[in-house]
Amino acid sequence: MPSAQEKVDVVLIGSGIMSSTLGAMLTELQPDWEIRVYEKLDYVAKESSDPWNNAGTGHAALCELNYTPEDENGHIDLAKASEINEQFHHSRQYWSHLVDNGVLADPRNFIHPVPHISYGRGEKGRAYIKNRREQMVRNPLFSDMEFTDDPATQAEWLPLMFDGRGPGQVNGISRMQIGTDVDFGSLSRQLLSHVADKGASVRTGHQVTDLERSSDGWLVTVKDLLSRETHKVNAKFVFVGAGGGALPLLQKSGIPEGRGYGGFPVSGMFLRTSKQELVDRHHAKVYGQASFGAPAMSVPHLDTRVVDGKNYLLFGPYAGFSPKFLKGGRFTDLPFSVRGNNLPTMLNVAKDNVDLVTYLLGEVVASKSARYAAMNEFIPEVNPADWELIHAGQRVQVMKRDPKKGGVLGFGTELVSSADGSIAALLGASPGASTAVSIMLNLLKTCFPRQYETWTPTLKDMIPSHGYSLAEDEALLKELSEYTARTLQLI
Repeated sequence: MPSAQEKVDVVLIGSGIMSSTLGAMLTELQPDWEIRVYEKLDYVAKESSDPWNNAGTGHAALCELNYTPEDENGHIDLAKASEINEQFHHSRQYWSHLVDNGVLADPRNFIHPVPHISYGRGEKGRAYIKNRREQMVRNPLFSDMEFTDDPATQAEWLPLMFDGRGPGQVNGISRMQIGTDVDFGSLSRQLLSHVADKGASVRTGHQVTDLERSSDGWLVTVKDLLSRETHKVNAKFVFVGAGGGALPLLQKSGIPEGRGYGGFPVSGMFLRTSKQELVDRHHAKVYGQASFGAPAMSVPHLDTRVVDGKNYLLFGPYAGFSPKFLKGGRFTDLPFSVRGNNLPTMLNVAKDNVDLVTYLLGEVVASKSARYAAMNEFIPEVNPADWELIHAGQRVQVMKRDPKKGGVLGFGTELVSSADGSIAALLGASPGASTAVSIMLNLLKTCFPRQYETWTPTLKDMIPSHGYSLAEDEALLKELSEYTARTLQLI
């Protein structure tokens, strides 16, 4: 059993895609560092990174309409979509680097080519999808986007959705063939296996219960949930990548940068099927438009999923509310997270998001018939007996201070780090997993400024477009897109 005086270079809290990505990068950048990974559950990547706890879309902003808002003049804001797409290119390049170096043996264990499609219903929906596509193709990142409102073509692209639909229906869809489905659980486990092979210690069933400043970093209190024994580890750097569990640990650290943050938990459910005749008639991830007042993570979508070599269809999500911060969390998570420094933020968020709370509570009590009615907008003929309801993971959206509103609710991710760079925590949700590599690049630059310059050549080898804009360099975009598609076996 480790002693209280044990010292390590890095402690990673949580075993999902964030910690596993950072662990793999640090293993290559600084192979002499001693790394510890602590996971509360009995198996790694079992919370948010588990394939059934997320949609596995491989978010590249190809089909998610909330990343491309349209103003009253018909202008589509592409800034967020372009940023996320560039970040997903970083992920693809890093994964390709790991395949080339034998770290990831077979990319088909975690990534598969699946077209990404956006779907607009009615005249207004069709006009938006068409306008969106016309503006997006001007950006090299999205130049291959196709559009159709022809019923025959729609039935060819998406037979389960459009084959046999009645006459007179108006719909518009856009398609990007380069989309993917990603099993982030499988990817996380492969990365952690590599990190362990290189000397890191990955310990499941170990819960970090406290964080205290030490003379050269952090004193991390760890409880072995099997033996019930507690020990302490002195770490020079700590990353809190515990998903919904990150906020309570950030608060325990006491760093001033963490003050004012709150968490708004959102739960979700999906309908899933593996019925062959349905799976065979749909090969795409199709994202529709969100209902009024619905959070971004509740945009309806019908997805092809590949998990453990088997194909499924997933429809949802059906949002809901639970005060838990983790799927395996406690009902006291939300109330126990309230502090004097974040209460004003949380109250202001609650005041400005009454419609959202009403929507979530309505989803909680929604009937089975209401759930299948929502699916009917995608699949005209639905047999409830073909589908099963599954519970997805918890998402904890960021509530943070705002100089004008007092507090705002964010639907992205937020990296919070101490001024001295000795600790960092990742808060928030989508599109986190798909942009994990870019998030970790930002963390490395922020928390390790002295080492970062010497790491740069290796980082450029890992992610060749790091420091460049692919939207402004079409030749490099083409070269790297072909490289990653070939290496990851997407063509």
